[in-house]
Parts: sequence; structure tokens; C-alpha cells
Amino acid sequence: MKAIIIIPARFGSTRLKRKMLLNKTGKYLVQHTYEQALKSREAEGVIIATDSPLVYKAVKSFGGKAVMTSPKHSSGSERIAEVAKKLNYPIIVNLQGDEPEIEPSAIDKSIKLARLKNIDIATLATPFRNKKELNDPSKVKVLIGKGGKAINFSRKVFAKNLKRHIGIYAYKRASLLRFIKLSPTVREKEERLEQLRALENGFNIKVGVINKAPVGIDTPKDYEAFVGRIKK
Repeated sequence: MKAIIIIPARFGSTRLKRKMLLNKTGKYLVQHTYEQALKSREAEGVIIATDSPLVYKAVKSFGGKAVMTSPKHSSGSERIAEVAKKLNYPIIVNLQGDEPEIEPSAIDKSIKLARLKNIDIATLATPFRNKKELNDPSKVKVLIGKGGKAINFSRKVFAKNLKRHIGIYAYKRASLLRFIKLSPTVREKEERLEQLRALENGFNIKVGVINKAPVGIDTPKDYEAFVGRIKK
């Protein structure tokens, strides 16, 4: 099953303005993520899906592939689905544009898991490093059951042996297109976790465990630390 990576790159960001176009490293933030994604051995290509002419122009300036999408989408999954509908790839990877240090091997792991029979969505998780991280509501928890399938996700500590969820999703194309037609569930709205809609509607989510989480860029402090690591 061939796979393609689609990076939803919304221009607006509440905590970090113009996030995708930050370029203190000499490259746009979204460019770093795009270039990491290109290193995947399992994906056939990478496309950036954006609602912003500025992001589109920036991607074209570094030779990347970009597609303009509707500004009305409320989530990254809706944005990538708009692009996926026009493509003939059985596996669609949703990779966030603010993951410039994602390991290509992690992307590949999610794709391999998504190819398994009776799996709708594949995602990743990693062990919590300490109690502080475990209790942080911004770090999403996942409980993994037999066969590596997700039982539940939450921002709260709700069980033992929880793993930290990593927000990359590899969908079977049909599952993605089915998912976006579903209405948000009560728990999804309460927890602000889209993956709960999939679980509550009977989707099989396979969770691969990797050694460490990539450092996502959510705040100015995150970005400055990233710039420091790049310049080293």
C-alpha cells in the first residue's frame, strides 16, 4: 500500500504568531518539517496543505509541494482529507507542521502499522519520562491494550501504564474519509482530542511505541530552544 504524507499548515496560531513562517534558522519552520518528512522511506511524497497564500508562496520558494485548501476547516484532518480525496493513495499520513525534529523512522513506523489488516489508524506513543510530564494536561495519555490497540486517550491520568501520545496519524484513506463525516463526540469536545471521535465510533487505532517524543513547537520558548539546537 503506497503512502503519502500531508502536512496541514494553518497560518493562524494563537500561542505563536506566524508559526509556520518563522525563519530564524534560515529556513521556515514548516520547511524543516517538510525536509524531515522527505527522508521517509515508506512514503511516496510530501504535500503541504494550507489555507494561507503566504504559506503557499513560502513553500513554493523552497521547492516544496503545496496545495491551497478551504479556510473553513476546523481541524488538520479535515484539511488533509480535502487533499486526500483527489489522490489515489491507500495510506494518508497527517504530520503536523510544527514537528521539525520528527524522526523519519517514526513516520515509517506509523505507515507500516497502518498497512496492517483491520487497522483504521496508526499513531505513536512513548514512555513518560517523569511524574511531572505524566501530570501535565498538555501531554496526552494513551492506554494501550492487547495487540497494541488504543483503549482510551485523555489529558488526565486515568490508569496505570499510560504512554505519552505523539500526534502523528497514518490513516487508511477510506477510514479518513469516513472519519471526517462523523460529528464530534461529547468526550472529544470536553478533552479537545479528535482521536476520541474515532475510538468512540469503533475505529481500530494501532499504537506503535518509540523511545522518545519529538519536540513540537507550540510557544515562543519552544521555538527559541529549537533555533538554539539548530545553530549548534
